[in-house]
Amino acid sequence: MMKKTILAVVADESGEVFEHPELLMAGMNGMTARKPEEDELIPLPEGSRLFTIPDTPPVGFDRRSGKLKTLTNLPKSWGGGKVQAVSAFMTPAFTRTLLPAAAYVDKPVELTLWSYTAVGWCVEEERFYVAAARVDRNQQWQPEHFDDRKLEPLVRKRVTEYPENRLIEQLSRCALDYHCFAAKNLFFDRWEAPLPTSPTCNARCVGCISKQEAPDCCPSSQERLTFVPTVQELCEVAVPHLKRAENAIVSFGQGCEGDPILQTDTICAAVREMRKQTERGTINFNSNASIPDAVDKLADAGVDSIRVSLNSVQEHFYNAYYRPQGYRFADVVDSIHRAKRNGMYTMLNYLVFPGISDREDELEKLLELIESAGIDMIQMRNLSIDPLLYWNAIGAEGSGIGMKRMLDRLKSAIPRIQFGYFNRTRENFYPPGFHEDWPLPAEV
Repeated sequence: MMKKTILAVVADESGEVFEHPELLMAGMNGMTARKPEEDELIPLPEGSRLFTIPDTPPVGFDRRSGKLKTLTNLPKSWGGGKVQAVSAFMTPAFTRTLLPAAAYVDKPVELTLWSYTAVGWCVEEERFYVAAARVDRNQQWQPEHFDDRKLEPLVRKRVTEYPENRLIEQLSRCALDYHCFAAKNLFFDRWEAPLPTSPTCNARCVGCISKQEAPDCCPSSQERLTFVPTVQELCEVAVPHLKRAENAIVSFGQGCEGDPILQTDTICAAVREMRKQTERGTINFNSNASIPDAVDKLADAGVDSIRVSLNSVQEHFYNAYYRPQGYRFADVVDSIHRAKRNGMYTMLNYLVFPGISDREDELEKLLELIESAGIDMIQMRNLSIDPLLYWNAIGAEGSGIGMKRMLDRLKSAIPRIQFGYFNRTRENFYPPGFHEDWPLPAEV
């Protein structure tokens, strides 16, 4: 096998990105910089993007000495200007294995709510590599499927057809202004479509993407829903989609709302009405699962699957990030058990962060929960947040064993557990060969 030389990727003051010939790539597990292992790197997936980490010095390994080095300026022969770290923003279906190596403590601003992934340049192959692993075969979410030129007339047509439906108006903004792929799916009549329902939440997540309670964090990336849709509004969105869309899924619990579990009665009434009109398609519920009795009601109403959001299966890390209001971590665990007992396909929306998700104590607790609750899938979702903000907020120390090693150990210990990134239709809950389907090739 050809040995790969992976150089650090940096940017100048203007944002121009290039490889640094004197610096080898480093990544970070938590706040610990180290060299990436070979199985932690893959070629940059098609559809991914690079962006700078503003005013943040990059870190890498000096090619001559092998020592870790922080760069603040370019060499004088290159102009001597300031240098910035670079991150990859990966296309969906890939979980990062390392954070970009950078001097986060020296940055002057809170970073945008994006998922930061280490990136380097392979000299021999002349292409970018990222610290990542593929966790889902689904290719429906590739950017090439979301052409806004085709989308806009479809949005206008649907809004005209339902001029009184506030939810369709909300989703038109999500599709066109926030570029939500799920909202776009609704207007394209395909795949998974969203049903935001709750303007309120009983958690105060540190990096909430729809509402910040105080100006001590980064700006939210979208505005939160301001109303509770009626049963009629929900059905006008969901029923046509369930009836005619390819691989139809409708999902409560989206980025532009609080938590739908606080609107359980409305949702149960809507789901019953949907199922009166069609048995086709899958109804999914994304939630913090903070009210166990609500999970029983949702299952009884006809919800097919549930995806429970967790940043950690350890209570102290969970509480530090979610900052629950009026519920306990034990309630979430109870809900997960109830969901599976009620026959719901049960998933974790596991908000992955190298250095937390791959700790030995975290892995031990995660294995216990999977076994005791009978969890079907773990969606390995990259947590979008300023790495330093998150690290400080949850009070973490040390580092983990590596995300790829963590995934390998999970699958080895419990072969039936499925990894993923997206919700699935009922017909594909248990695809052929899922016990052996790991690791996935970078390109499928």
